[in-house]
Amino acid sequence: MANIRDVANHAEVSVSSVSNVLNNRTDQMRPETLARIRQAMLELNYQPNRIAQQLKTGQTRMIGLLVPSIVNPSFAMLTREIDRAAKASQYRVLLGNTYRQADEERAFLEDMFAHGVKGVIVVATAMDRPHFVEAARQGLVMVNYDSLMSRDTLNGNPPFDSVSMDNVEAGRLATEHLIQRGCRQLVFVTESSLTISRSHKIEGFFVAAKEHGLQQSARVIEGTAKFAYGDAEMTELGRALAAKILQACPVPDGIVAINDALGIGLMAGLRDARIRIPEDISVIGIDNIPLADLVQPPMSSVIPPLTEMVNMMMKRLLMRIENPSLAPEAFLFAPKLISRQSVIEGEKQHIR
Repeated sequence: MANIRDVANHAEVSVSSVSNVLNNRTDQMRPETLARIRQAMLELNYQPNRIAQQLKTGQTRMIGLLVPSIVNPSFAMLTREIDRAAKASQYRVLLGNTYRQADEERAFLEDMFAHGVKGVIVVATAMDRPHFVEAARQGLVMVNYDSLMSRDTLNGNPPFDSVSMDNVEAGRLATEHLIQRGCRQLVFVTESSLTISRSHKIEGFFVAAKEHGLQQSARVIEGTAKFAYGDAEMTELGRALAAKILQACPVPDGIVAINDALGIGLMAGLRDARIRIPEDISVIGIDNIPLADLVQPPMSSVIPPLTEMVNMMMKRLLMRIENPSLAPEAFLFAPKLISRQSVIEGEKQHIR
């Protein structure tokens, strides 16, 4: 079996040059030298000893990804993007489903330390929990996705980066779209366990309603999931909430769903009740998962710039692993509207 010296001899370079390629230190290397080393590795079928590399560097080329539930389509789509970005930087992803349970989160962080992992992306989770702060104190680099810190936590200078869509703007944008299409009886539908991002979307809903003098007719309708925050049962919850929505007085003509999965379930429940979408009730979701364009009618949604957000997370994670003294920052990304056929094609109303 070929070793690093065999590769160096075959490529006619030094052992340190081969080591630089293995450790992704190629910024100062000539392209032809890099190509020659990679070709030598292929021709010799060279497999680097990852365990030896970890013992030498004190870290492994893996990152952790902590999500509430991979069953949630939004988190599944995010996981795919993170895996793509990690592989582009020659990293592997260790995935943990924690269902927002503190014990599961704590155990996952302990596993990361045990495997020599230096960086973790934490998705839609309350980062002010003590185990996250303690892990950061011990040197674990973390990026928080889609759960902006509270003002109290921000003033305390949290030891991790934050990357999020502007959820207030997402809620406002979705609601504004309904209003501009003529909807007046507005409802925001969500699971009752409120996270920071869910609360911000609801805030944006009321901001848009108030801007158009519709705050008196804007309501929130909640459903309680069987497990935790409902991350794994959003479509079922949406379908069940259709009956509750139709019992409201007056019945809404425009609905913002907390996410696309709940919105898709909601549309199925409304169709079961012989409600026409969008003629009777318009529905818009948030997240723009692939299924939103496949249901009938295709569902309008508010889309986060997911690729840009994931690239920023990977960039910050690797930068702060390389330079632990780098100060954490917060990054907020603007959402965009995707208009499909689940919202009525009414004339735009300009109400103030």
